Amino acid sequence: MTEALMEDLDIAVLLPCYNEAQTISDVVAAFRATLPMARIYVYDNNSTDSTALRAALAGATVVRERRQGKGNVVRRMFSDIEADIYIMADGDGTYAASDAPELIRTLITEGADMVVGTRRGVRADAGRQGHAFGNRIFNTLYRSLFGNDFSDIFSGYRAFSRRFAKSFPAVSGGFEIETEMSVHASRLRLPVAELELDYGRRPDGSHSKLSTFRDGGKILWMFAMLMKETRPFTFFGAISGGFFLTSLIFMAPVLVAYFETGLVERMPTWVFSLVLMMISFLVFSAGMILDSLARARAEQLRIHYMNLPAGRYARTARIKSETPARHLAA
Repeated sequence: MTEALMEDLDIAVLLPCYNEAQTISDVVAAFRATLPMARIYVYDNNSTDSTALRAALAGATVVRERRQGKGNVVRRMFSDIEADIYIMADGDGTYAASDAPELIRTLITEGADMVVGTRRGVRADAGRQGHAFGNRIFNTLYRSLFGNDFSDIFSGYRAFSRRFAKSFPAVSGGFEIETEMSVHASRLRLPVAELELDYGRRPDGSHSKLSTFRDGGKILWMFAMLMKETRPFTFFGAISGGFFLTSLIFMAPVLVAYFETGLVERMPTWVFSLVLMMISFLVFSAGMILDSLARARAEQLRIHYMNLPAGRYARTARIKSETPARHLAA
């Protein structure tokens, strides 16, 4: 069923690129051979080499995005392109084009809005030990903050439904975009799936654009911002708890002395502890109010998502799955 559906679907392969002249021709050729019905787009993000030229010669549609950063490229791609299914991969050749049909098949059969190709060899092939260690830490942190929907939030090999692409706000500017995608799906409780795939090594002479500390810091900051926006009660509750605990630490010796002598001997410390206590209550109140607003925003996002067309593949798959039941009822 899925093979026949794929022939009729409008599939777009999206390849964000920055200085990938060494690999982009082979990547485009591999996707053209694997998905001959698909349209292939290479979004060149200010490359200083011949990435755009080689992609065009290989048969891809090349678009230039001048705002630097993968997040800016993904936002532009999702805005520009209309399709039933979107396949996003990197232009460095680390993801196998031959796995794309399986991603599409999983998207269709699972009725999912996003399928993530988790990287089987990411720990060995992350390029540097810092990258591999960061992957483990951030994935663990994600699961503790946002839920257990994903085991590899940094995978760049994904399949999306039209609903996901057109409902995704994409506010990130850089490599934090994969984290934002995962949080968007978890926040709206969208149907998602994971598919474990092999992760290749870059060819000699090709270098990762990731910086362990700079991009790690940006991702950690994105975690904090997404926590503030999507789970404000937890975020501000933690801050409130910190102020409350600090207040008690300063307050305790003053209270002990008061119960022993009947005098407040350290008035500045007592006043300071009360100020901290008031700040704690204010932050806690702000968290409660913002939590209500966050829930309202999530409801609006969900309504917008539900109003978007489900896509031809979803409707066709649903009709085919319901056909046997109708025959039985008859």
